[in-house]
Amino acid sequence: MSDSARRTIRTILAVVLALAAGLPLLVHTAGLPDTLPGLGTILAVAAAITRVMALPQVNAWMPSWLKMASPRAPLPDPTAPPVPPVPPIGTAG
Repeated sequence: MSDSARRTIRTILAVVLALAAGLPLLVHTAGLPDTLPGLGTILAVAAAITRVMALPQVNAWMPSWLKMASPRAPLPDPTAPPVPPVPPIGTAG
């Protein structure tokens, strides 16, 4: 499974759990102005779940198909000066 698919599934899981947590509040409130606290609750819970799922301890607990993949290579430092290209062997420089 690709890393982007894992991220998508993890995000969907976080939103579903957040909706489950905020659903009683949304059902209780019927008007649009009254549902804004419910929407805020859903977003806050989704953000908290997403943050917790990013912890290495929680990632180790996840099933293998849902774990975050380790980065293949470190990202380049944007503040480092560019490296000049090396000419191929056997060519004049």
